[in-house]
Amino acid sequence: MAADGDIMASVEEGPTDQFIVADVTRDDAYLTTPLADAASLPAWR
Repeated sequence: MAADGDIMASVEEGPTDQFIVADVTRDDAYLTTPLADAASLPAWR
């Protein structure tokens, strides 16, 4: 786990809503998944 990253999450709306998690301090450091497939906050706990 990197301690110096700046991590953000977002939902991009479109034909298929996408959940995006990205380290904005690095190029190409992101993950996307359809919002319907993303885990809810209680599921992450």
